[in-house]
Amino acid sequence: MSGVLVLMEQHGGKWNRMSFEALAAGQQLAAKLGTECSAALIGEGAATLASELAGKKLTKVFNVQHALLHTYTSDGYVTALEQLVKQVGPTHVVLPHTYQVRDFAPALATRFRQVLISDVIAVHDGPVFVRQLLQGKLNADYRHAGTGPCFVSVQAGTFRAEAVEAGTATAEDFTPQLEASQIRNKPGEPFREAAQTVDLSAAPLIVSVGRGIGEQENIGIVEELATALGAELAASRPICDNGWLPMERQVGSSGQTVSPKLYLSVGISGAIQHLVGMKGSKTVIAINKDENAPIFEVADYGVVGDLFEIVPALTKAVRAAKS
Repeated sequence: MSGVLVLMEQHGGKWNRMSFEALAAGQQLAAKLGTECSAALIGEGAATLASELAGKKLTKVFNVQHALLHTYTSDGYVTALEQLVKQVGPTHVVLPHTYQVRDFAPALATRFRQVLISDVIAVHDGPVFVRQLLQGKLNADYRHAGTGPCFVSVQAGTFRAEAVEAGTATAEDFTPQLEASQIRNKPGEPFREAAQTVDLSAAPLIVSVGRGIGEQENIGIVEELATALGAELAASRPICDNGWLPMERQVGSSGQTVSPKLYLSVGISGAIQHLVGMKGSKTVIAINKDENAPIFEVADYGVVGDLFEIVPALTKAVRAAKS
């Protein structure tokens, strides 16, 4: 066996945004191993996206097609992808850690008498796969010791989609041997998270507020800064637990995982549960009156001072720059 195979996720001809994060991880893993990287996509609408993958640094793109795969079922995907993996023979199979992947990937790994190393946040030489435990309080290193392919899913926001390398690849159709009797479960409505007014995971700019704001009435000054910047307003868990902002605006281990170009933290101390949700941010700016706040350990730029003085002044400066 040789090479890395990335299983991309798409729905009706539209990419799941995490697919290219997984592709970036796959390319990086292949580089560490000194081997090639290929990718596969499956389901209705996949054919329209194969040409886009052909423009990436890949050895081959596999377009897995069958009438029984147009609608997702775990039985169909596991059976089809088992055949693909056996034909390609990769040493590593990389997937995005999505709800759909969580549904079928453990069963796929089991077909090869392997386990899924899930929710990986980093890959070190070896290769060593890093996972977080106890809501990010501990990191654990995993090595694959089996003789079959190693199955790995990567956490959202850990690898950056823009890191995917361009190149040229050949596309190849793959038609698995499938019978209707092999699909025991019936297609249903796709899993949907609670209705959200905003998808923070797609926001390029985020201004996030913590309990340093003091009272709900004070959130307005941070919201004005977010509006001036054209950013989404987010919050740490205490703010949402108090009902000061909707739960869908929470960033952290029990909220959304984000990876914006800019994450501006206002009055957030930086508990590990919050850092887990925003660690993929490209640039972090923190405003906090406590110079020893943990948030400053991950911030690219830190401002120690009273947010009630700094935030209004910053909002004024942003507005002036735009006028």
